[in-house]
Amino acid sequence: ASTHWAYRPPVRPPVPDAGDGWARNPIDRFVAARLDAEGLAPAPPADRATLVRRLFLDLTGLPPEPADVDAFLADGRPDAVGRLVDRLLDSPHHAEHLARAWLDLARYADSDGYEQDPARPIWRWREWVVDAFDRDLPFDAFTVEQLAGDLLPSPTLEQRVATGFHRNTMTNKEGGIDPEEFRVAAVMDRVETTAEAWLGSTLSCARCHDHKVDAFTQREYYELYAFFDQTAADGAEAGATLRAPSPRDAERAARTREQLAALDRHVLRDDPLLDDEQAAFEETLRATRPDWTPLRPTATRTRNATKLAVRDDGSVLASGYLPGADVYELRAPLPAGPLSALRLELLRDPSLPAAGPGRAPGGRLVLSELELLVRRADGTVDVLHPARAVTSATRGPDGEPPAPDRAVDGDPETAWSLAGEPGRDQQLVAPLDPPFPAAPGDVLVAKLHQYSGVEELVGCFRLSVAMSAPRGEPAAAPPETEALVLACDTRGPRADNALRRWFRRERSALLAEERARRTELEAELVAPVTLVMREVDTPRDTRLLERGDVTNPGERVAPDVPAVLPPLGFRPTPGKPRADRLDLARWLVAPGHPLTARVTVNRLWADVFGRGLVATVDDFGRRGDAPSHPALLDWLATEFVAGGWDVDALLRLMTTSATYAQSAAVSPALRERDPDNRLLARASRRRLDGEVLRDVALAASGLLDRTIGGPSVFPPQPEGTWSRTYSALAWETSTGGDRFRRGLYTFWRRTAPYPTFQLFDAPTRELRCLRRPVTNTPLQALALLNDPAFLEAARGLADRMRAEAGPADDDRLAHGFRLCTARAPEDGELAVLRELVASERRAFAEDVEAARALVDACTPPGTGGPGLARDDAGGLAATPASDATARDAADLAPWIVAANVLLNLDETVTRN
Repeated sequence: ASTHWAYRPPVRPPVPDAGDGWARNPIDRFVAARLDAEGLAPAPPADRATLVRRLFLDLTGLPPEPADVDAFLADGRPDAVGRLVDRLLDSPHHAEHLARAWLDLARYADSDGYEQDPARPIWRWREWVVDAFDRDLPFDAFTVEQLAGDLLPSPTLEQRVATGFHRNTMTNKEGGIDPEEFRVAAVMDRVETTAEAWLGSTLSCARCHDHKVDAFTQREYYELYAFFDQTAADGAEAGATLRAPSPRDAERAARTREQLAALDRHVLRDDPLLDDEQAAFEETLRATRPDWTPLRPTATRTRNATKLAVRDDGSVLASGYLPGADVYELRAPLPAGPLSALRLELLRDPSLPAAGPGRAPGGRLVLSELELLVRRADGTVDVLHPARAVTSATRGPDGEPPAPDRAVDGDPETAWSLAGEPGRDQQLVAPLDPPFPAAPGDVLVAKLHQYSGVEELVGCFRLSVAMSAPRGEPAAAPPETEALVLACDTRGPRADNALRRWFRRERSALLAEERARRTELEAELVAPVTLVMREVDTPRDTRLLERGDVTNPGERVAPDVPAVLPPLGFRPTPGKPRADRLDLARWLVAPGHPLTARVTVNRLWADVFGRGLVATVDDFGRRGDAPSHPALLDWLATEFVAGGWDVDALLRLMTTSATYAQSAAVSPALRERDPDNRLLARASRRRLDGEVLRDVALAASGLLDRTIGGPSVFPPQPEGTWSRTYSALAWETSTGGDRFRRGLYTFWRRTAPYPTFQLFDAPTRELRCLRRPVTNTPLQALALLNDPAFLEAARGLADRMRAEAGPADDDRLAHGFRLCTARAPEDGELAVLRELVASERRAFAEDVEAARALVDACTPPGTGGPGLARDDAGGLAATPASDATARDAADLAPWIVAANVLLNLDETVTRN
């Protein structure tokens, strides 16, 4: 095994003395030497319009504007290409383009996968990736922060966000599963993703036995597994989620806080009417508040594997496995007497996300039904039916009224939703009318039904009962507020101010409008939640799993690396007895490591040239391809490390080479000799990826919203795409600029990915993907012709042709052609397009309704010219001049057809 080329450290070879008069940098001399040995010559340079479009697409994933092309064509300086490359590398859209490929590798998705496939909050990690590429973070730091940013000394917030890389694993929250089985599956996925991404090695088969081809044993697999076995399980343990405000939001947050301060000053003004309203509320609360007796459960159980721990004060804390839905059942002895009300306190706890009281990000929870039974001493069961409920909460997670009655209405399809509120417990009070006569020996059986399907479960709670006659409709308030009201005779000025502030902010009917505005402003300040890695407090005992079976653990293993690779070099200390993920990450990027630099430069080469020097970018083992240019691969790897792991510098070297600048034209003889272009005697043509196809169409149409970062968006997709997925998630099509964001930001659901991207070979991202297949199918052509997003782009391109070029048809068509292909059309091409517009113009003049229907189908809501704007209902808005609307539609429709043709040209959808 040690003789296999990939396991020997790369040695910097001398640059060949070849390619004089052609070579621009060392890459070309290695390529020229190979071509000389094969008796071949490089292809002539590509024309400059093709080259500028190629650079834009390869470095930013977006096409150039005509002004960009003109500037490059006019630049006669010898370093014109280098200047353009530098400008593109400095563009934030370059970072987005690099991030898209990394998301494939990292199996990024906005949902968990499996069964219901609920949404997950992890877009902040995607934003971190874009930012890391934008600031050209060296690849060694990029590696360390993603694999072990949380273990760095005094890690920053962004370094902790970076660890979301390995929280992109699928998570199963179906009822009845074995949580440990799927935790182990997630750990295995982390091992295998790390191996393919950094080592170019496939380790999956070593789960069950020694690798049959490469030099990896089953024990070594589990030694790598041990590095990741010590991390908190997905959603089940404290610290697995993190509130992570975006650096981009700091300025907006400062403005929002100023607005809140001004609103506070208005709300807390001196006003006798508000003071009188508060006094009446306090009097009602004191008069109706029952005397509560906390219950101490003697038995608990859950529908799934959630753990319920009863504490000394009677409160119950949920922990461990976090399913999508659950039912908590508690049994507690009742005191004898008339049971007039039951109270469910929702309590904060530092172990919960945002301190709770729910287990969902932000402390949210959803209670579908509170079922109450009394089991008599004689075995009979009585059902308690509260007719109503009141709550101390004033709003739900989205600012809507909390609707507490939904928790006691007997309908599991309705639910009470609650948002976590910093520093505040909440409660739900369910009065019983008439009171229930509890006898000695009676036991309350309380069932908390929670069916949201997205982990919004109760985290910490306590049940209490009131054993007295009812005293009227209760006026519920948070427990700490109740205490202030009851202490009216002894509270001081500070307590008076606290109660006044709470009442005016949360309960005053006279300040309802101000409260609604506060909700809007506070929502802007809520930092997004993201998933992160964290080491468990109590180390797990990692064992080899016989035949990969989680139920069949074997010998104990400690973290280590395969023997065929350099040693880890870890030495135990009293404060650190075993190696961790940080040691593994630093080992991966240690100088002289045989694989990491080779694998990385090969993947970047494949992104630029269409095929890796090692064609199997995910497999450098014996089953993988041998490198086509081994000396070039080692020179690039050593250059990458010596240059400080600078990704942009490496890309600059590649894209300023003469090898890159070659024409893609190929002779029949060369195609026969080298069909895959392994010898690099020409440039490679390739169809654009699905996301890039859509971005190119939006950019050419002028519709593209170039906003960087932020949550995922929902552009138009065919009706019914999500109708077969078993979940309450719904595709709510984005409006405004979000409708036209780059494909990078499209919501990615594993069970139903964006259909156009899938048609063009995008992965589902259930697993890592280091190289996408390329297929050609009739469905792809149909999508480009008929997909709503491409139809809207055709309308936008038609508008640009008419608005930005002169009135002559040829000028408009030439402009549209350049927007799509970067070059001017030839006379024959222009003649075909001219005849197309003329024939469509005649046809639509005879059938105005067909013109209106086409314009309607291609016009996004809220956009369009005079008489052609679409309303929010999706139809063409009526105008007084309906005949003018018809004439406008008949004039616009031929240009939409022409634009659709231009967007579907082979040259538009191909990188040449």
